[in-house]
Amino acid sequence: MSSEVIFGNAQIVTVDRVFAGSVIVQDGVIADIHEGATLPRGAIDCEGDYLTPGLVELHTDNLERHMQPRPSVDWPHDAAIIAHDAELAGAGITTVFDAMRIGSINSGKTRYERYARPLASEMLALRDQGMLKISHFLHLRAEICSETLAEELAEFGPADRVGLVSLMDHTPGQRQFRDLSKLKAYVMGKNNLSEDEWLDHIAHLTEMRARFGDMHEQAAVDHARRYGALLASHDDTTADHVEKSAGYGIKLAEFPTTREAAEACHRHGIAVMMGAPNLIRGASHSGNVSAAELAEAGLLDIISSDYVPAALLLSAYRLGQMWNDLPRAIATVTANPAEAAGLQDRGRIEQGLRGDVLRLSVAGGTPRLRGVWSRGLRVA
Repeated sequence: MSSEVIFGNAQIVTVDRVFAGSVIVQDGVIADIHEGATLPRGAIDCEGDYLTPGLVELHTDNLERHMQPRPSVDWPHDAAIIAHDAELAGAGITTVFDAMRIGSINSGKTRYERYARPLASEMLALRDQGMLKISHFLHLRAEICSETLAEELAEFGPADRVGLVSLMDHTPGQRQFRDLSKLKAYVMGKNNLSEDEWLDHIAHLTEMRARFGDMHEQAAVDHARRYGALLASHDDTTADHVEKSAGYGIKLAEFPTTREAAEACHRHGIAVMMGAPNLIRGASHSGNVSAAELAEAGLLDIISSDYVPAALLLSAYRLGQMWNDLPRAIATVTANPAEAAGLQDRGRIEQGLRGDVLRLSVAGGTPRLRGVWSRGLRVA
């Protein structure tokens, strides 16, 4: 059966302008766009609301929050995935790269057990059954400082929809946690460690990085190529970090921690992604460079919701105000992440692309979603 949905009397946000018009989506694809504040027969009257592409999220830890809503509470995975999917749809996200930690620690007090392979299989099964509202890809967060990364990477293949592999090096005293006092507060609070246990934890991770780090980093690079996935760096801090990333052919930097690193990324043609919570709060929770500083310097390309799905749309609107350029800001959560991930079929309101569309208004400086469509089907 064919399907059609028409949006009329809308302010359409494209990559370079905003104009009054209507959009026709047929069989999940944008079939036509007409300029003019008219209301075609059978159209949804958008009442002058904005019509934007669906949001594209490259890095979110939200699924893990649904899997473990409280420490030591393991929620049924099918239910967690479906709840996560619905929450993202309700936040206007129509394409997501679900972050899953890969690489485990089986020794010491602060252990991290493997979970990515079975979780990915459950995710893909639900997708195949038509149980999910939006488009899901896998994002493997490759923990370099772990014991099992290489063998876990080998469990995935090109058929698994792995869209992104990020090199995550959480060795104490560098990158995100250069300030050991902040890492200490985070780890001791989360794991209820004593002072001696904290010192043992630091020593254990440092030894693990020395033993496995270089091998794991190369394995992640090699497997990302085997999957056909985008390879990303994470928490680049220095120009030397970025130089190494460029040598691997990396084209996306997740959350560089300093302006120096962001500037180096742009010199190498690497897109810079920052967290929406950082932008909205005006600061990084780890004490690193603020997203607003990079945005004002022209060094911000992509926004990720990170740990707050609803922050993605709000951050884009705030950027639009900062830049006085709504199309440029919306592109940081639509066209730019889609392009970085190699998805040429979405992220823009253009004829022939996926009918992933948001209707939104603005109240008191805050965007309000009034409808979310994925492939022309209303999902929120």
